[in-house]
Amino acid sequence: MTDAIKPLYTAHGTATGGRNGHTRTDDGMVDVNLSVPKEMGGPGKPGTATPEHLFAAGYAACFGGALDYIAKQHKKDATKATVKAAVTIGPREKGGFGLAVVLDVTDPSLPQAELQSMAEETHEKICPYSHATRGNIDVKIVAHGARGPSSDLSSASYRPSGQ
Repeated sequence: MTDAIKPLYTAHGTATGGRNGHTRTDDGMVDVNLSVPKEMGGPGKPGTATPEHLFAAGYAACFGGALDYIAKQHKKDATKATVKAAVTIGPREKGGFGLAVVLDVTDPSLPQAELQSMAEETHEKICPYSHATRGNIDVKIVAHGARGPSSDLSSASYRPSGQ
């Protein structure tokens, strides 16, 4: 069962030719040629993107905005946070292909523990990309804030599920 939304904004995009084609948004803000990377047996044409590039950029931007919202709720400022999204594609055990994501959040102006907590809250409560991927894609959150004496990110590093 899905959680109904009250629509605020809708973006429209069209792709022609699949992974070795072209995609653009109806307003022309995104307009890129696509090519399957060599690692996946494709031509890996220079100057082209993949759907994973587009997903990574969108997720990173959305998560950053959602993090800023959460930070404001905690009377903190995360406007200078950097979010990097690494989107990995590979074969699934049950067939077909799947994705895995690592969100790397950096803001040295916030204490490590606070940034990690806010990033996790952002993922659980606010970010629509996180809501859309929950239960479908393995998503790991890694935060890099101001280091205190007991900072330890080893438990937040990416490890595929089941390992």
